Amino acid sequence: MRRAAVEALGPYNGTVVAVDPTTGRILTMVNQRLALAGSFQPCSTVKLYVALAALSEGILARDTVLRLSSRVRMDLTEAMALSNNPFFGILGVKLGYERFAYYARLFGLGEPAGLDLEGESPGRFPDAPPKNGGMWMMASFGEGIAQTPLQLAAFLAALANGGTLYYLQWPRSEREVEDFVPRVKRQLDIARWIPALKPGLVGAVEYGTARRAFYAPEAPICGKTGTCTDGTTHLGWFGSFSDFGNSRLVVVVLMTGGWGVSGPTAAEIAGTMYRRLFEQNYFAQRRLFSPALMIPR
Repeated sequence: MRRAAVEALGPYNGTVVAVDPTTGRILTMVNQRLALAGSFQPCSTVKLYVALAALSEGILARDTVLRLSSRVRMDLTEAMALSNNPFFGILGVKLGYERFAYYARLFGLGEPAGLDLEGESPGRFPDAPPKNGGMWMMASFGEGIAQTPLQLAAFLAALANGGTLYYLQWPRSEREVEDFVPRVKRQLDIARWIPALKPGLVGAVEYGTARRAFYAPEAPICGKTGTCTDGTTHLGWFGSFSDFGNSRLVVVVLMTGGWGVSGPTAAEIAGTMYRRLFEQNYFAQRRLFSPALMIPR
């Protein structure tokens, strides 16, 4: 897993985090310092949180079509696949700060994602909408929010497993792996909304902003890109998960500064990693965690 991540990242500045969504176990962290201590504007990955909040509040349904201009209308699937800023800006304004803040914090923003991970940043969720663009900018670009790669990974794991937000844990020895027991932070009541969200995430990889992540039609992945500038630092995010058969994996890529930084490039890095694992039969060989191991003996 680590070799695949390191080779995929190559010469780029950034980090790759891989997590087992069925347990919250961190499988690898490339550039650990950045993965643990780095917190940056989420760019368009914030649209994941916004969409789920709007679905939960009844502001949005899978087939809801929003009028974006006199000629442009769009539904959630297309807006997510193409990362349409006006669509999510409108949702942010309709949600308002208080409602969005409730869901954002519920989904893990503003608090550590890991369990006893030394040096982990809690990120930041602001106490008010940003002065630069208000809820429109917060909901479309993540203005005012500082997200960590681990927070995004934990949230994507909950999407992949149906709503269990795990504490992320990082066993470092064979003994710790053998004794590993998942720890649940909280259950999210989101299972009913995930089917409305996933087509847009699949679409992003098949034809949208993350199409450079596409690697095998028989093993689809869901993903969301993010590209923006946090202060003077150019950022490229890609958060993804695979939940096809035994292919259960969350991969988050964050690129910071340097040449070629963008969400699509981050998607390409993740796609390369998935492809290497697929070609090496990683998913066919791994064992899935049994819930029976959580029962006290």
